[in-house]
Amino acid sequence: MRQLKNKTITYIHMVAMIVMLLFITLFTLLLIYEKYSDFDLEASSIRKNYLKEQKKTILFDTNRVLDFIAHRYSQKEFAKTEKQLKSETLHAIEHLYGREDGTGYIFIYDYDGVKLSDPIQPQSIGQNLYNFTDANGVTVIKNLIEISKKHDGGYVQYQWLKPTTNEISPKISYAKAFKPWGWMVGTGVYLDEVDKLIDKEREALKKELIQYMMEILSITLILFGLGWLSVLIVNNIITQEIMTFSNFFKQTSKNYDTIDIEQIHLIEFRKMVNYVNRMVKEISGQKNELEEMNLSLEAKVKEKTEHLNIRNRLLAKEKNFNESLVKAQDNFIKHAIHEINTPLAVIITHVDIHKMKFGENKYLSKIEAGTKMVANIFDDLSYMVKKDRFVYDKEWINFSLYLESRILFFEEIALGNHHIIIPSIEPHIQIYFNEVELQRIIDNNLSNAIKYAQKNSDIFVELTANNNEIILNFKTHSQKIEDTVRIFEPFHQEEELKGGFGLGLEIVGSICKKENVRIEVNSTDEITIFSYTWRANETATT
Repeated sequence: MRQLKNKTITYIHMVAMIVMLLFITLFTLLLIYEKYSDFDLEASSIRKNYLKEQKKTILFDTNRVLDFIAHRYSQKEFAKTEKQLKSETLHAIEHLYGREDGTGYIFIYDYDGVKLSDPIQPQSIGQNLYNFTDANGVTVIKNLIEISKKHDGGYVQYQWLKPTTNEISPKISYAKAFKPWGWMVGTGVYLDEVDKLIDKEREALKKELIQYMMEILSITLILFGLGWLSVLIVNNIITQEIMTFSNFFKQTSKNYDTIDIEQIHLIEFRKMVNYVNRMVKEISGQKNELEEMNLSLEAKVKEKTEHLNIRNRLLAKEKNFNESLVKAQDNFIKHAIHEINTPLAVIITHVDIHKMKFGENKYLSKIEAGTKMVANIFDDLSYMVKKDRFVYDKEWINFSLYLESRILFFEEIALGNHHIIIPSIEPHIQIYFNEVELQRIIDNNLSNAIKYAQKNSDIFVELTANNNEIILNFKTHSQKIEDTVRIFEPFHQEEELKGGFGLGLEIVGSICKKENVRIEVNSTDEITIFSYTWRANETATT
């Protein structure tokens, strides 16, 4: 209540309206962030589907040309010479395909990298482009020739001159060899069209969000104006009621008049009228009694003193009761504030929004890495609170994919601490385990590896399956661990200067003990290895 001291009713109303405005703003920002997140997913899907369809198209076109070449080759007995047959075949192919966007044409090279056919750039036919390199360092023709020699051919992505724009654009081509003549045959498509489509969708989204924000702003201003008008009206009514009471008290001090209840309009103030009028009548009666106390003044004084004492006791009780209420309220506020913890999701959300608007930033990357470390500690604390009163059900988990996802989560943290995580994971390993407890094992080992590994050293994570066992290893170049047993005890830290709560390995140890997962820790001056082994009856590989 101290915060309301010397504050007007108008001030209180304005604070409430500003708080409501802040909530509306936060809600709008969250909606915009959700819209952008959905768009990013949609853009990724559009790009993926576009690339898939284009690959099918160029695969079909190339195979049709190869079928044509094979057909011509089968008629070589009827040709004058093989050279003439090749020349006629190349001439026919140059007129088979071509699209308005500059794609769809067939290019042919021999295995030495000499261009044999290219209807778009015929001036370079006969040139050897085997070592030609694009802006990204890709040896285009060499890679196409090498991949064409495979049984099913293959795709190569590179930068190439687009005929319709005369600019270098990203392109993907499919190539397959016609081995009897030593030809690499291929065709490709340019990928900048999908970016134009996505940019168009992004611009439409921006316009939609701007319109949406303008509508919200308009509605907010209207509501704010109506709220302000309501505040003025309410304040005016309350002020009139208070003025009525003020005038009454001025008159009462002289002639003990009562308040006319019809002059009061608010129910809350009407309730006060009866008490105030009763008080006035009581004071008036007491005044009359005092005037009649002539002969028995001492008795009257004594009686009045006793009456006042009773009233004082009542007032004292009321004061104590009010103080207890205030104390209880203070305790409630203190506990409420103590329980409030800023959600980590708000930090990550604003980091993502900033990256979306302004791109990558090394300081934000450090903030994001720190936030993820705090999230890991929060997950540890949450598990410690719940583990004795919550049943963690098991399910079949693709261990290989799950481990890759957790390594991806910690990559930013590792880079921020001058480390690189190098995984060696056998595919398709499955395990019958609880996902939350598996995450605690992986996350705490990765977190400790990043924290204690020597600066600029790599962190190695290995997952293998052999002899009906699954083995998970974490290897780091770090200071030797003197006591490899006590590190799994509560609040034990091998290096006090690194900080932390010392809960991570205790949680790992308790989970492994409960689930019969064997732990081995080998530490020397050169390398430290944490190894976890699951038994055959709890694992499976596919």
